[in-house]
Amino acid sequence: MTTPDAAWGLVLKHTRPLARISLPLDGALGHCLAETVRADRDLPPADRSAMDGYAVRAADLRRRPCVLRVIGEVAAGSPARPRVRPGLCARIFTGANVPPGADTVVLVEQTTENDGWVSIRSSARRGANIFQRGEDSRRGAALLRPGTMIGSTETGVCAAVGKAELHVHRRPRVALLCTGAELRAVGDRVAPHELRNSNGPALAAALAQWGFPGASQRQVADRETALRAALRRALRAHDVVLFTGGMSVGKYDLVRAALEAEGAMVRFHGLAMKPAKPTLYATVGAGQHIFGLPGNPLSAMTACHEFALPALRRLAGCAPARCRPALRLPLAAPLRAKPGRVRCVLARVSWDADGPRAHPVESRSSADLVAAGCADGAIIVPADAADLAAGSLVTFRP
Repeated sequence: MTTPDAAWGLVLKHTRPLARISLPLDGALGHCLAETVRADRDLPPADRSAMDGYAVRAADLRRRPCVLRVIGEVAAGSPARPRVRPGLCARIFTGANVPPGADTVVLVEQTTENDGWVSIRSSARRGANIFQRGEDSRRGAALLRPGTMIGSTETGVCAAVGKAELHVHRRPRVALLCTGAELRAVGDRVAPHELRNSNGPALAAALAQWGFPGASQRQVADRETALRAALRRALRAHDVVLFTGGMSVGKYDLVRAALEAEGAMVRFHGLAMKPAKPTLYATVGAGQHIFGLPGNPLSAMTACHEFALPALRRLAGCAPARCRPALRLPLAAPLRAKPGRVRCVLARVSWDADGPRAHPVESRSSADLVAAGCADGAIIVPADAADLAAGSLVTFRP
């Protein structure tokens, strides 16, 4: 069996970011940059006031008492540039450009204005309460690198430097093929020997939640001819195909045979991991990918989060080191560990005065979808780990 780390290495070896496309800024949310975004001018582009107050010369503040004549005002967005000479000052507001001659801003709370004159009750160092030109970034500086996912803050950065259109990587198109004669639609009445298809909706929701909406879904019978036909159809319009079920070694586990009959190259099948041991990964040609996820819901979701979702992130242009996000958290309770293979243990996260903690969530089997509903993710327990005491640092995958 393949170790999870080796399996992820194989996935990374065969995945490359998809083609570049151009999108308007308001349509790029959730996409990964395929270019460097640079500052088109110094940020801020001029010395600007950080507070409401008066723009003064620091040298004038040495006088006691300090009374200066107000010669005008500058508001944010105003082109006004009253020159501040010795003995003069200008009323100024937050975000306004500092007028020529001034080198300091005194807070309005430290002043009293009367009939065009202002008395200043405190001193200030030269440059106080001023955002200096270029202190955030100089013109031409790289602000966002290729591989950065566009979120709300990144959108703000792009807007600030005039990037109305972005070069990003195309997001992969995904097909979900759920196998099994026992599966029925969510709204169907079911007999004791039947199951409602929970894997399809759950996996589609997981993909959408993590930035890959719109996955197509189809139920497929446990027949090799049906599996092959469904795969051919999916590969015509999708970059990635996710199968659920049919991954083990039983009479009706026919997915691998169908894949190989259609020319797919199996890169691994079987992991030293619990749950999700029967997981499969295959490629077709140079740019299409197939993940065979186990049929049991916990196993399917685990394999999706450990391998399929990270692969989608890589195809979408995410840097390899950011494809499998994880946190290091202290355990809130002891965790029994059986060495031999990697275990993914359901866990929820709580916050208290000492920070976040991971609480193991008990599950009865790899089909225990109810337990998964109580969890925020999984603790990744190494294959060589012994029992872990409360307070031990563990890797938590959301």
